Amino acid sequence: MRLANLRNPFARPRPPSAEDSPQPLELVLPTAVEAVGAEGVPAVRWTQARIAVADELWGDGFVFPGGDEEVLRLTVPLGLSEASTLLLLGAAAGGAARAVVAGLGAWVSGREADPALVAVASWRLARAGKPVAKRAAVVPWDPQDPVFCRRGFDHALALEALRGAPGRPVPVAELLLALAGALRPGGHLVLVDLVATGRLDATDPMVRSWAEVEGRTGDLPTEAGLTAALAELRFDVRVTEDISARHMRLAVQGWNRLVRGLAAAHPAPARAAAVVAEAEVWIRRLKLMHAGQIRLVRWDAIGR
Repeated sequence: MRLANLRNPFARPRPPSAEDSPQPLELVLPTAVEAVGAEGVPAVRWTQARIAVADELWGDGFVFPGGDEEVLRLTVPLGLSEASTLLLLGAAAGGAARAVVAGLGAWVSGREADPALVAVASWRLARAGKPVAKRAAVVPWDPQDPVFCRRGFDHALALEALRGAPGRPVPVAELLLALAGALRPGGHLVLVDLVATGRLDATDPMVRSWAEVEGRTGDLPTEAGLTAALAELRFDVRVTEDISARHMRLAVQGWNRLVRGLAAAHPAPARAAAVVAEAEVWIRRLKLMHAGQIRLVRWDAIGR
């Protein structure tokens, strides 16, 4: 997949259906963006245009490849039921919470660091029907200061929750400790995150540009380091799985679907710019994965 292929025209956004709320999504995001300007609130990375592109790539409410199917693949081993409670870190725009409730019936308490994604997730979940709206919610959280209800959840799913921002690295040990405290005895944790195969060179142009477009510090943990940290917290680590190949395959499939629809439409310049910008993000991530410098790993661990 080359960036040049993504500069073709592409499809206009789907018009709202009759089931959509009278309050359009276009009114939700500006409010969130205005709030981001408040003192102490990090700058928003997820604009309305970028969220629209992510929806088209991965499905409504998702910011990563695979959509509903991938979330259910990750959560089915938890054995969720209508009586289960799930702490979901990295809830994004509500797609994962909706999929878990609709597919498995659990109660989902989502946490998302980006205020624009929180606004969209809340808007979407409230309009997803009573069963979903009753059982799922997404609220803001600060990864630098993780605080959860102690022993408040049966299980937890963390989707790239260790992502840091420039100048604001996530305290990994503190976050894992908070997660351990949030789980009830015997609670199951599924952790999905990027790791480095070795220390990343911050002067490497490829690493630097990837960290810039993803809004990261570029200082990733290692698989062995995270496994040891979980074991130190008395988690019984049952599975560690490198899911990089699946992640890359799903990412390319999503982009291929989008590219196939580009030729016939005539988008506005702003939308074209949003697609190209998102392509830059994924090109850099996949380059580092193909080079073997970063990997996406899944941990399944049970608290003792």
